Amino acid sequence: MRFWLGASFSDTGHFLELARVAERCGFDTLTLSDHLFYADFASPYPYSSSGRPRWDARTHWPDVWVTIGAMAAVTSTLRFSPNVYIAPARDLFTVAKQVSTAAVLSGDRVTFGVGVGWCKEEFTATGQDFHTRGRRLDAMLPVLRELWSGRTVTLDGLPELSIAPVPARPVPVLVGGDSPAALRRAARLGDGWIGNRVYTEERFDEVLAELRGQLDEHGRPAGDFEIIAPLAVLPDPETYHRFAAKGVTGTMAAPWRLATPQEKEKYGEGTLALKVATMERFAEEVIAKM
Repeated sequence: MRFWLGASFSDTGHFLELARVAERCGFDTLTLSDHLFYADFASPYPYSSSGRPRWDARTHWPDVWVTIGAMAAVTSTLRFSPNVYIAPARDLFTVAKQVSTAAVLSGDRVTFGVGVGWCKEEFTATGQDFHTRGRRLDAMLPVLRELWSGRTVTLDGLPELSIAPVPARPVPVLVGGDSPAALRRAARLGDGWIGNRVYTEERFDEVLAELRGQLDEHGRPAGDFEIIAPLAVLPDPETYHRFAAKGVTGTMAAPWRLATPQEKEKYGEGTLALKVATMERFAEEVIAKM
């Protein structure tokens, strides 16, 4: 079981120190989320009962790839992944060049967590078709893999082309989302699946059963497939061992969300000091015992 740090909603100025501490504490991967802007969205947010986002205009959404590049410069082993990057809101070459450059500069420490997105307004703003985003992502992923390999590709209306720089090793592609279409996409085109909501054990078992069915249908051995599941469980080694037995290869944690009242009083709500203290406690009480 590997532990991913869910660092979304953090102030931009916190990320470099969070990366340093995550590496020191034994986290495998640091994740951050992708949004272009805040507005009074008409699009319903799919991960809340109200349909409203859980953040406001003051919440920081730093550019994923710029931030990963900065964090890579102050670490040496920690990996990085968006959870998730909304690739079909951009054109193919913007995505290909951003990910490839970040992978090269980090020494192949980038995972491509990708999804189709829910916010129509962001697609409208970037001139991309919201309603074809799934089909376009399906077409985009094989071409991205070819471009990242350094091979030449041929696309309609363009001469043969390639990009540089390219990473020394393949960039792992983890597909996010738990709709039937997303799980099919993960099983067919991904190296794994990444959850972008927090799951109870009962709900996760339902998603896992559907995902396994899709893997079987597409002839994918489950043992070669990453499953990163954010879990609504109290962090203890026995619980994580149980999920590992189900095939979960990694889980996500934001230890400051479980800060004790004493820690909040000592360090202050939302402070970098609170995040560091709770990460260190999580490392001692959970990661070290796994």
